[in-house]
Amino acid sequence: MHVKKIDDIESEVLESANGVSRQMLIGPEEGPNFSMRKLVIEPGGGIPAHTSGSEHEQYVLDGRARVGIGDQVYEVAKGDVVFIPAGEPHWYEAYGEEPFEILSVLPNKDNEMVFVK
Repeated sequence: MHVKKIDDIESEVLESANGVSRQMLIGPEEGPNFSMRKLVIEPGGGIPAHTSGSEHEQYVLDGRARVGIGDQVYEVAKGDVVFIPAGEPHWYEAYGEEPFEILSVLPNKDNEMVFVK
């Protein structure tokens, strides 16, 4: 695989979140070091606070959201870049009229989501 059409990639609903779908654009079976995902969070939806064993590099494709990273809350929008350190609690809340869409790149290691209170 060198090129894919995004419209040909299945989208899955994340049951652990509210109004969130994910497309695995490049998975560990294709990219030995990194995976690439597209997440779409509908307005009013979100992902609860959780941790992951690996860092996330994210680019905001569209929409707006509040993103909590550790004790800080950020307002992010189209064109912004987000870095989530490994093990840092983080969460997302989409708001506004448009879905919040992000491209997320993360290493192929210890990516299990562990929800925190």
